[in-house]
Amino acid sequence: QVQLVESGGGSVQAGGSLRLSCTVSGGTFSSYTLGWFRQAPGKEREFVTGISRKTGSAVYVDSVKGRFTISKDNAKNTVVLQMNSLKPEDTAVYYCAASATGALYEYDYWGQGTQVTVSS
Repeated sequence: QVQLVESGGGSVQAGGSLRLSCTVSGGTFSSYTLGWFRQAPGKEREFVTGISRKTGSAVYVDSVKGRFTISKDNAKNTVVLQMNSLKPEDTAVYYCAASATGALYEYDYWGQGTQVTVSS
């Protein structure tokens, strides 16, 4: 079994920053493509970013390009989402996810989510 646990969520003013972390246990960290999704109330969960285990490259949804950065620390089994210049539209529950197949858009394991609230 694989477990993912997010941390670092909270409330911030527009223009501020937050750093989300996700620790992975119960599996082989280096074998996974890792990503972040978010879900706002009344909306479907959407892909935000992912980093490929095959290529090491990252992909971002257009709305966060230039503001969010995904990175991973293999030694700590952690994937990080650095969020800068936050907007109220970024308010959502953020989930980290792992893909055993290595796909950037199809994920098998999910964290419990952490709330991010951005106020005007």
